[in-house]
Amino acid sequence: MSMNAFTSADTPARASLPLSSRPPASRIADGAHALETARRLADELSRDAALRDRERRLPFAELDLFSGSGLWGITVPRAFGGADVSLATLGEVVRTIAQADPSIGQLPKNHFHALDVIRLTGDDAQRRKFFGLALDGARIGHAASERGTKNALEIATRLTRRGGRLVLDGQKFYSTGALFADWIAVLALDDDGRYVQALVERDRQGLEITDDWSGFGQRTTASGTLTLSGVEVDAQDVVSIQAAFERPTLAGPVSQYLHANIDVGIARAALADTIDFVRTRSRPWADSGIARASDDPYVIRDVADVQIRLLATEALLDRAAAALGALPAELDDAQVAQASVQVAAAKVLSTELAILATNKLFELSGTRSVLSEYNLDRHWRNARTHTLHDPVRWKYHAIGNYLLNQVNPPRHGYL
Repeated sequence: MSMNAFTSADTPARASLPLSSRPPASRIADGAHALETARRLADELSRDAALRDRERRLPFAELDLFSGSGLWGITVPRAFGGADVSLATLGEVVRTIAQADPSIGQLPKNHFHALDVIRLTGDDAQRRKFFGLALDGARIGHAASERGTKNALEIATRLTRRGGRLVLDGQKFYSTGALFADWIAVLALDDDGRYVQALVERDRQGLEITDDWSGFGQRTTASGTLTLSGVEVDAQDVVSIQAAFERPTLAGPVSQYLHANIDVGIARAALADTIDFVRTRSRPWADSGIARASDDPYVIRDVADVQIRLLATEALLDRAAAALGALPAELDDAQVAQASVQVAAAKVLSTELAILATNKLFELSGTRSVLSEYNLDRHWRNARTHTLHDPVRWKYHAIGNYLLNQVNPPRHGYL
C-alpha cells in the first residue's frame, strides 16, 4: 500500500462508505508486512485520537482507512488467500493500533473472533465467502451481550424458522463496532436452544442500531443498542458458535489474548504521555533541590517500575502466543485448559498494568496534567472501561483452582 493511502480521508463525517464504494483493500503478504502496515496506520490514527475522544467524533473515515490497509484480513488462512499471521503478530498489531486509539483498536477484536468461529465450525462455502469479504476490507461488528439477563452468558435473542425462513428477533447492547460494520455477527439461540453466530448485513431490513453508548471510556466504539425485528437471515450465513466451545478449541484463549493486548496498548500510550509530560511540563517538587522534574529520583523509580511491568506483561503475552501457536490443530481438554490458564495469567497482568500506568500518569506528572486541555484522563477512562469486560478476580480463581484442584477453566469467550 502506498503511504498516501493512509493520509487522505474524504468519507463523510458520520457515515462509512459501503464496501462496494470503497477502494480495494491492500493484501498483506506476511507478518512483517502486517506489522509495518500497522505502524504506519497507527501514526495516522494517533493524530486526532484525543480530539475524537473529547468530542466523541465517531471514526467512520478512520475505519475506512483501516479497512483499506488490508489488516482486517490478516488472519485468513493462506489456502483462502490470506497471510495467516501468527498469533504473536496479531497481538502486536492490536497493541500498536490500541496504543494509537484504543477505541479503534478494540473494533477488530470481535471481527477476528467472528472469523475464528467461521474457521472452526463453518463449511468451506462459508469460509470462502467471509474470508473473501475480510480480504476485501469488510468489517464484521459485534452483537452478543444483552442487558436485563441474569448474567453475561444468558441471552434472549432468538433465531427461529418461520414458514421456511430464518428470522432473528431480540435486542443487544455493548454492540461494539456494529455501527461501523458491513456485516454483524449476532449471537442467538436457535430452535434447538443452541448458540449460533448469525451473520447479517448491516443494512438488512428490521435491523436498527442506536448510538446510545454513554460509557466514560472507549467512547468512540459506539457500543450501543442493536434491535432485531424479524430480520431475515440466509441459512448459509449461520454457524454454530456452541460447537467452537463444546469441543476443545482455542476460541476462548485467543479472544482473551486479543483483549489483553488492547490493555497493553493503553498502557503504552499512558507511559509515553507520562514521560513526555514529565520532561516538558512538570515542575520538580519544592523540597527536591533539583531543577528538572525528570531528575526526581522517585519519579525515575516509578517510571522504571511501569516500564518493567509493561515488558513483563508483553513477555507473558508473547510466551502465551508462542505456546498456543505450537499446539496441533486437533486439541484435547488438557491442552485447552493449559492455554486458558496461560492467557488468563497474562490478562491479569495486562489489566493491572493498564490501571497502574494510567494512574501513575497523574501522580508523576503533577496537578497540571489534570487540566482538560490535555485530555490525559482518556487513558484512565479507557483502561478502566475496557478492563471491566470480564472480571480479573475470576482469572485468579481459574488459575488457582487449576493449580490446586486440577479443575479445568470453563470453556467460553471469557477464558
